Amino acid sequence: MIKKVFVVPHTHWDREWFFTSERAKAYLIKDLKDVIDHLEKNEKYGSFLLDGQTSLIEDYLSWRPQDIERVKKLVKEKKLFLGPWYTQTDQFMASGESIINNLRIGTSAASNLGGYMNVAYVPDSFGQESSLPQIYSSFGIKDAVLYRGFSMADTKKSEFIWQGEDGSRINVFRMACGYFIGGVIDENKLSALMKTEPFKTVVQQATTNNILFPNGSDMAPLRHDLPDLITKLNDANEKEYRFKVASLPEYIAAVKKDKPDMAVVRGEQDCGKDMRVHKSIYSSRADIKKLNTELQNYLTNIVQPVLSMGSYFGLNYPFAAIKSLWQKMGKNAAHDSMGNCVSDRVNNAIKMRYLEVKDTAESLVDSTLRFISTHIKSEKYPITLTVFNTLPFVRDKVINKTLYIPSRNFKIVDYENNEIAYEINSIKDNTNLIKGATIQLNPGENIYTPKKVYCINLNIDFGEIPPYGYKQFYLIPLEDKEIELNELAIADTKIENEYYQISVNTDGSLNILDKLNKKLYLNQVILEENGDGGDSYNYSPAKKDLIIYSTSQKHQVQVSHGKLQDKLIILFNYMVPKNLEMRSQGITDTKMPVKMVVKLTKSAKMIKFKVQVDNTKPLSHRLCVDFASQLDTNFSIADIQFGTIKRPLAKEEDLADWAQNQEKWQEKPISINTMQSFVCLSNAKRNIAVIPQAVREYECLGKKDSVIRLTLFRTFGMLGKSDLLYRPGRASGDETVPTPDAQLNHKLEFKFALTTGQSSYDQSNLANEVKDYESPLQVYEYAEFLNGRLTFPLNPCRQFLEPEFSLFKTENKLTVSTIERSRSGLGYCLRLYNPKFHQVSEQITFAKQPKIVQLVDLRERILQDLKIKNKQVILPKIGHAKFMTIYFEF
Repeated sequence: MIKKVFVVPHTHWDREWFFTSERAKAYLIKDLKDVIDHLEKNEKYGSFLLDGQTSLIEDYLSWRPQDIERVKKLVKEKKLFLGPWYTQTDQFMASGESIINNLRIGTSAASNLGGYMNVAYVPDSFGQESSLPQIYSSFGIKDAVLYRGFSMADTKKSEFIWQGEDGSRINVFRMACGYFIGGVIDENKLSALMKTEPFKTVVQQATTNNILFPNGSDMAPLRHDLPDLITKLNDANEKEYRFKVASLPEYIAAVKKDKPDMAVVRGEQDCGKDMRVHKSIYSSRADIKKLNTELQNYLTNIVQPVLSMGSYFGLNYPFAAIKSLWQKMGKNAAHDSMGNCVSDRVNNAIKMRYLEVKDTAESLVDSTLRFISTHIKSEKYPITLTVFNTLPFVRDKVINKTLYIPSRNFKIVDYENNEIAYEINSIKDNTNLIKGATIQLNPGENIYTPKKVYCINLNIDFGEIPPYGYKQFYLIPLEDKEIELNELAIADTKIENEYYQISVNTDGSLNILDKLNKKLYLNQVILEENGDGGDSYNYSPAKKDLIIYSTSQKHQVQVSHGKLQDKLIILFNYMVPKNLEMRSQGITDTKMPVKMVVKLTKSAKMIKFKVQVDNTKPLSHRLCVDFASQLDTNFSIADIQFGTIKRPLAKEEDLADWAQNQEKWQEKPISINTMQSFVCLSNAKRNIAVIPQAVREYECLGKKDSVIRLTLFRTFGMLGKSDLLYRPGRASGDETVPTPDAQLNHKLEFKFALTTGQSSYDQSNLANEVKDYESPLQVYEYAEFLNGRLTFPLNPCRQFLEPEFSLFKTENKLTVSTIERSRSGLGYCLRLYNPKFHQVSEQITFAKQPKIVQLVDLRERILQDLKIKNKQVILPKIGHAKFMTIYFEF
């Protein structure tokens, strides 16, 4: 039987790489205009796939708006295929909400231009994360065309069913040998083309007589003579193959029509045997990865919930601003951009986008918190503190906050005049800065004007803050006097709270006593420094390495004790090699001072760490921190976009194959992995978890006494390098592009936390404890004398809100992904997911009777109406790694 070959014209277009997005845009405009012209003039051409990302057509129309009607016509006629993505996002480091918004923006933009391709097209992202089948399904996407991450040994045929971690399934049509195979072909050998590699493999792996022939490559222009080439191919292969220009939906429909028997492939796909997946890209440019981690958390845990709360009180929800924030995050989420495997100039642009998001997001939160705070009835005192809880359960936490206070002596009370405990960490006189900048719209109005203003950092125990709501407090200045601060004690080496006692060993490591189950964790938090012979894509050990542990370095210890927080400081006089050459000779000739700060706060189960490194001089190295779990286990538990996953500590079969057949592997099958928020080791009686706030890369070593190794940062000097220990052969990217900025030769700071549990992971509430940690209570200080330099002056407003408020609460069993305003503008959406390995139920209790509560999909299409009884809604049970979106309207 003659086989049908579906030739799909496309381009894979990186918006930025070793070139900037502006340089790429200049060429995109020319190439895409060429596509539009040919699709209009040449009926034989058929269609063109614009890489599945609408950001490209957005770029094009920003410079050529006169072509919008031409584009719409071609899209409606199914000649130009757009979407469903906004950008070709990374699949592992992007958060669930980042991926959702990427698809939302992409499908919406394409729909406005005539429609989107309802196929999850991911040609070049470095592996496939196992939450994606569920996300695709909730968007109504049933089919995916993918490439990287799948092992040909596990997916012997190109067409199969991929089952995600939660059990959701999607049809996959794998590009057997990549998206680029038809980009350059030898026209002198057309009759033998399909019998030579890589096309021979493509034909062999097809489940039907329908063959996918992607015609395009990186930043490639449209081939003008493609219809003529098709004629030549048909003439040369008329007995065996019939070639035709087609779209991906046409190819998928043809395969489905033949009803192939499709095998089921399960779980995440990150195999680097047949194609590179760059497993350790998670730690490239740690400074920028830190911004991504912080902002993904801030947008989902703080910004969207705060703005939704503001809209409940009458403030317009800034849909356009939120979309703009996620668009910038989406541009940075493109696989090369989020991986930071790009030139220094491009990384500077990525960093600037993150800083723009940060500035805008913080300003939106600030203005919304001010709106709510200033509308609360507060006639007692001129200085108010309003504490906001963005999660739907009661929270009682000690908060660190910097306030502007007219006296070094003061008290804080709630609206019922109950005094609140606090302790001061630092004081600075800011009188001239604040008083000289106060702005009054009516200068004749009598406002509270203090004689002095101090900038004071303090720890405050506000007590219980209501679920998804706020509580009002007042700051009352007292007669000014000198205050004694907690002093650092040189002789002491121990701190503790209700949950832990931590002591410093003579070698600088820590002993951590878990008081609840009387377990002593010995020799913890050891810093591990070694060489990095890799590039922007892959960590790879130095070919002649030297590992240096903090336990071999001179150090000093300082301790301070407070009524709300104990603090431990260890100063390491770290000495390391200057570069890889010095490392190969075992010469430690360069200073790398390290300051580690450990904090234990009253009633807190999280041990907070901050590591400050003066990395001004060392080159091409890596710094990790090791936690010895003292657990015998063969798997780690890490959270993914909407749930958790168990990963083997080592890929033993793959490593054995690598040892015997290294030449058949693109990368060594290392077990360096990423997470969304935490990694945990567990047995039936206890667990230990690490929660990074910057680089989210870990590796677990050994089985008995397993060690969690968390990467803090790594540095390198080239975009690409060849012949790495972990990645033999050609360079990825370009080995002619130096990246001196990636050496991170400046002062660095990284935060992370450690917590231990007294049960198995599945019997704990770890995921929600981490969500609590990553969603800090927001404290807004308001006083009229602060209008000016610190904030913009506004007109007086009517105070009508009560001093305490809660909109709804849950039982804190499922984990909150985000709370946002519905796209319809009428109600709200609460997204929850199950981080456990068993079914979980949940109940929502509203402060007032809602009109409607429904389960909806990610397009906000109704799945099920939920019964409301006495302001309560019992949600359906959901299984492991499942998410649900609840729409409610008042």
